Amino acid sequence: MNIIFRFLLTLNSTSLLLIIFLIKEKYVLWQGVSEYLSYIVYVVSPILMTYLSILLCSKLGKDSFKCELDKTGAKSYPIQEIEYANNSFLPSYLGYFFVALSVNNIETLVCVYAILFVFTFLSQALYFNPLFLLFGFNFYNIKTKHGASIFLITKYDYKIPEDVEVDVAYRINSYTFIERGNE
Repeated sequence: MNIIFRFLLTLNSTSLLLIIFLIKEKYVLWQGVSEYLSYIVYVVSPILMTYLSILLCSKLGKDSFKCELDKTGAKSYPIQEIEYANNSFLPSYLGYFFVALSVNNIETLVCVYAILFVFTFLSQALYFNPLFLLFGFNFYNIKTKHGASIFLITKYDYKIPEDVEVDVAYRINSYTFIERGNE
């Protein structure tokens, strides 16, 4: 299930490149269908796939990040550092837009997209998908007390490390987790 989920996340996070190219080139879905209806379908499709990803994440392995008591009875927090990451991926997605706008034909698009897709999938990148923002998710870079750096996709708004109490986080890969909230 993890590979299917990662494939879907990769497709979702890279699909904006395809959408911009299709709109730029004024491709229509079928003969006789208006451009605008085609554009709506192009935009709605990755949104629906992102929603499907959110639903499917419950099939992934589970972890948690909870406060524990140390030997002295003091609280030991699992998270040492937290950094808001929503804005740090904007340059990557602007890059997708510029590539899509500069590609001149479908053959080049297919080659560029295939390379981008394979590298994103195999790199076990952070799976940042800006469409998650539409569903109320936030993105955080987190460092645990054991020194591991992880990427957390969550509906919660965390400000300080002590706020991070995650009962159920679904493991996308070793460094990326999604917390759906309201489980």
